[in-house]
Amino acid sequence: MDVESLQDKGSRLSFTTKGISLTLANAVRRYSMNHLPILAIDTVTMYENSSPIFDEYIAHRIGLVPIKTPKNLPASVEISFVLDAQGPREVYSGDMKSSDAGIDVAEPKIPIVTLSEGQSLRLEGKAVPGSGRKHAKFQAGIVAYEDKEDGTFSFKAESFLQMGAREMLVRGCKLLEDDLEELSEEVSAIGGGKKKKKKAAEKPADAAPEGEKPKKEKKPRAKKAKKEEKEE
Repeated sequence: MDVESLQDKGSRLSFTTKGISLTLANAVRRYSMNHLPILAIDTVTMYENSSPIFDEYIAHRIGLVPIKTPKNLPASVEISFVLDAQGPREVYSGDMKSSDAGIDVAEPKIPIVTLSEGQSLRLEGKAVPGSGRKHAKFQAGIVAYEDKEDGTFSFKAESFLQMGAREMLVRGCKLLEDDLEELSEEVSAIGGGKKKKKKAAEKPADAAPEGEKPKKEKKPRAKKAKKEEKEE
């Protein structure tokens, strides 16, 4: 496999490759977009909202804010984001404070709501990992390719800022490799390899040789009792 014409611009990546099949190219695309574990706010608790926007609308907007997602994220991790703002002011995604210093919103200038004088917004969101197969907010980005006539594939990828586009493809390939290795092990284990021979039952010492009918045992006939002649 050869990769050339690589252009890396952070959240955007393009390159040309050859020596792979159409099936593999599509698997890399799907894994990079929809199989990576990505952090996103999944539940929102509203404590106060006197803004002109409904609770559900604000919760939906906050759920789509991209969050930086590190490698090897535990499946049970939960990060809290707290927002406490009073008007008059513009409220942005960067106003949400994370409970983890190493995890924060990927873009701090995403508008949430405009608060007027006397209005306030106070809430808490819980971010959990998920995949793009569950909801678009867990999608890592977009990957596309062109199958050219000369057998090469032209890839273009753009991340949604949770990580760089190069990192998105690297993680997707690694996850695909791990799943294929697990599948290979499971297929190899089917049937347990060589079947164990069943232990033959022990034959009695007087058993007939294989292929011959067993001889019937003759029962001893009861001896007739001799009649004693009595002399008169």
